[in-house]
Amino acid sequence: MSLPPGTPDLEVLDLLVSVAELGSLGAAARRHGISQPAASMRITALERRANLRLLDRGRTGSMLTDAGHAVVELARPVLAAALSLNDGIAALHSAGRPGLRVVASTTIADHRIPHWLTALRKIRPELAVVLDVANSRQVAAAVGAREADLGFVEGPHAPPGLGSRVLAADELVVIVAPTHPWASRRRALTSRELADTPLLWRERGSGTRDTVWETLEMHGTPAPPAAELGSAAAILTTARNGDAPAVVSRLIVAHELRAGTLCEVRLTDSTVLTRKFRAIWHRRTPPNGPAADLVELAARIEAARTRKPRPAAS
Repeated sequence: MSLPPGTPDLEVLDLLVSVAELGSLGAAARRHGISQPAASMRITALERRANLRLLDRGRTGSMLTDAGHAVVELARPVLAAALSLNDGIAALHSAGRPGLRVVASTTIADHRIPHWLTALRKIRPELAVVLDVANSRQVAAAVGAREADLGFVEGPHAPPGLGSRVLAADELVVIVAPTHPWASRRRALTSRELADTPLLWRERGSGTRDTVWETLEMHGTPAPPAAELGSAAAILTTARNGDAPAVVSRLIVAHELRAGTLCEVRLTDSTVLTRKFRAIWHRRTPPNGPAADLVELAARIEAARTRKPRPAAS
């Protein structure tokens, strides 16, 4: 089937419909990103092809004629079909494009995932990655429910019932405001002192909370929280105000320690606060293809990062 000569093109029909919807040729021109004279010329060309007068042009503006209104109504289903065609073509492209659904805990999503995805894009530029952020317990639940192909969590132990691989150890540090008494103490802090002190804690389900709680519990039941906060940013802001100490990843506080807006409290050598970064997956669907690539790249990047000597403290 071939279209008969003189069939209007879709763009000028869309312009005419805009005139009907907006009430003026000038407004329609602005919607389509062209000048009013250019819009008028396109409508005039359509009138010649259709051999119909579609607009009444006067000093106060342009109005659709009866024929113009009729053409608009005929054009609407044609334009709707064209949009449907474009949507269908886009869906075909999306269906043919490989995708990867990832869910990660906040620290990993903010500070490690960007490096890993940059490396992944170099070997799989066609890959569409969807990243969701949650706490470690929520990440494990999403992976277990197959709502994600791959998860990344932090904490002392692997989530039960899931496959996992340790990618790196993450150091946790005790921080206080410069005005806090601990900021100027010379003696290292013991685990028992930390356990006996009301701290700023993350919410239940956080990998940081689980790690710190398990470590301190060996020295007695930790003191009731000074506050429970749902994000690392909230923890840092509250600690900066001098309200209470907090235990956070060095990754998220390194800049503030350098700037002096927060201070690190030295721990005794016997106190080790670290947690593991892990990739996790459903046991029945181990990583393969892009997911396997991401896990392997993450492991390599983290191994290279830990081999680099940390700059000496000034």
